[in-house]
Amino acid sequence: MAPSSPADATGSVPDGESSPETASAEAERPPVRVLLVDDEPGLRTAVKAFLEDEGFQVSTANDGEEGWAQAQQLAPDVVITDVMMPRCDGYGLLKRLRGDERLGGTPVIFLTAKGMTADRIAGFTAGADDYIPKPFDPDELVARLRNVVRRQEHLLAEAARFADADIGQMAKQITEIRSMLGTGGTKKPAPALAFDFTPREASVLQLVAEGLMNKEIARQLETSIRNVEKYVSRLFIKTGTSSRTELVRHALEHGLVD
Repeated sequence: MAPSSPADATGSVPDGESSPETASAEAERPPVRVLLVDDEPGLRTAVKAFLEDEGFQVSTANDGEEGWAQAQQLAPDVVITDVMMPRCDGYGLLKRLRGDERLGGTPVIFLTAKGMTADRIAGFTAGADDYIPKPFDPDELVARLRNVVRRQEHLLAEAARFADADIGQMAKQITEIRSMLGTGGTKKPAPALAFDFTPREASVLQLVAEGLMNKEIARQLETSIRNVEKYVSRLFIKTGTSSRTELVRHALEHGLVD
């Protein structure tokens, strides 16, 4: 197998000769951070070494409990986890990840000795992104891992493209709304029944009202663009609005943001 460059670990596949600019951008791109969770020491060591040779940055954990603690600390790009483990199994770890505001969008690959169709269905139903039964070919693991990374990057790129659309017009509208409310004396006090926002939703609402793009909000809150889109969608539902402009107007009129 030909050696892979660090850029390969991001899921980029060369198509002919790369321009100097492209090559430079790929060289500067940080390696994909992988969290490997498995209670078999030998397997952890072998898989970690193989993935690191392929350009990935790998951290390991002995079981789901340790994996959850590591995930909270490291915010990995991908989690590869065994299913059958002591203390907290793979399903328990996956449930915690999916329920976390910051880590909910992290791709998860199940790596397990269970290979029956019913087990695979259970894994996908629980929210796993891929399922690889043991024993496995290391090259297949790398191929599937890169595929998951490419898919995630595509989703984030689409979200960023959508978020950036008409952002200049939206910023202009926000300025106009603030000016109108500030000079017209129409700003209302906060309602008696407070909106049931989580702390993270409140933070996103404030930054949306400041005219920040989703990628800027994600960077400031140290989360993914995908998660920011999820928070904005929740804000639409909770406020009965259907666009960012309506959301900002609603928030300003009800004193929900500064």
